[in-house]
Amino acid sequence: MTPNELLAEASTLTAALAGIDPSDPAAAEARLAGLDTRAFEAALRAAHAEGWATPKEAGGVRFGRVAKADPTLHGFSLDVVDMNGAAPGSHVHPRGELDLCLVLEGHPRFDGRAPGWVVYPPNSRHIPTVTGGRMLIAYFLPGGEIQFDR
Repeated sequence: MTPNELLAEASTLTAALAGIDPSDPAAAEARLAGLDTRAFEAALRAAHAEGWATPKEAGGVRFGRVAKADPTLHGFSLDVVDMNGAAPGSHVHPRGELDLCLVLEGHPRFDGRAPGWVVYPPNSRHIPTVTGGRMLIAYFLPGGEIQFDR
């Protein structure tokens, strides 16, 4: 799996994400539930297994920014995280956040939510937390905007 191959799959997915309004998470998640994400998921898992999608580590969380916000990703950035437990700090999503959460081990839940899509509205804040196992999470950020608390 090459970065260009992963980004090609991500671009197909972000074309659909571009029409989603994160200000109503329940409606957004209902729309996202119908997307076929299998090709992107396979590409993401391969990129993670090869190590280049999550090259950094902090507090037991592996992560990486695969792509900055870009027109080829319809204005989204793509961050990838492998986690079990809590992230080392909280952050705010100025324009919202659309997360695709995949099982790596066990029966994980992301912020109490089952695997699949989790949407946060603009200006929401959280400490990302995985319980019950391990997840691989693709974070799609409109405009690449995120504010980490210090």
